[in-house]
Amino acid sequence: MTEISVSARIPEDVFKELEAFMREESLEKSASIRKLLAEGLQHWKEERALKSLEEGKVSFLKASEMAGLSVWDFTDLVREKGIVWVKSENFIHKDIKKALQ
Repeated sequence: MTEISVSARIPEDVFKELEAFMREESLEKSASIRKLLAEGLQHWKEERALKSLEEGKVSFLKASEMAGLSVWDFTDLVREKGIVWVKSENFIHKDIKKALQ
């Protein structure tokens, strides 16, 4: 994987929290930032997918793809968050059709 260098200015209080994270996780600064950024982006993808699913903008399968999760892991996430997604028979038929392909 190709890596790209990124620099950013952060508030001092955020840096102190980063230092605490680095100590607790026994990671260097770069590794800590990469880990937190990856976790934050995964959370963002999941929340975006859940919102799109709940608003009826995407099917369940598409939402699981958006979240970068397997259908089973996404099912657990939907259940955990209490998301009601079955609002249209149309989406159910699309999901079943895709699953059978």
